[in-house]
Amino acid sequence: MDKKEIWKRIDHTLLKAAASWEEIARLCDEAVTYGAASVCVPPSYAAPISKAYGGKVTICTVIGFPLGYQTTRTKCEEAREALESGARELDMVINLGMVKNGDFGAAGDEIAALRELSGGRVLKVIVETCYLTREEKIELCRRVTGAGADYIKTSTGFGSAGAVLEDIRLFREHIGTGVKIKAAGGISTLEDMEAFINAGCERIGTSRGVSLLERP
Repeated sequence: MDKKEIWKRIDHTLLKAAASWEEIARLCDEAVTYGAASVCVPPSYAAPISKAYGGKVTICTVIGFPLGYQTTRTKCEEAREALESGARELDMVINLGMVKNGDFGAAGDEIAALRELSGGRVLKVIVETCYLTREEKIELCRRVTGAGADYIKTSTGFGSAGAVLEDIRLFREHIGTGVKIKAAGGISTLEDMEAFINAGCERIGTSRGVSLLERP
């Protein structure tokens, strides 16, 4: 697969707790150079990136990250500030407590609230597959579809495991028309990237794009 085509699907990611502006700026420079789909960064860096780079990079940031157990009101405030700061894509973490309590209605309502607030901006829903049963994954495909989100995303990269191809195949079977898939977490080789794209992923979340695609 042509590496330029792979870059078009990569959310070039840096979400570690101690990320410095120097590291974030390098990430953005790489995204511009290689044509990444977006940079996925902590919310506090959305405004500085917007100021420094303008429209040169698409800013993606995370909401309710990484555990997802903030209240819906808190997530909405996070999202509102992120959009005002220049973010154009939001990766929100679902409330896993709602899922484990069987309250899929509340989980769906929360996604819908973020969908309404985000307007025409891209909304990705992180379901953190490593903590879910097969039945929960299927029901969340329905809820993500029903709420009108743009993507279902496998993982935060901070959970007990990341993306696996089996889940991509399951998502493809149960998501509705128009919902795309993002894989993230544990994608550590070029072969992994190609396998997830070939399985149906429109986006790949990774911090390894440069090391896997550009370095000998």
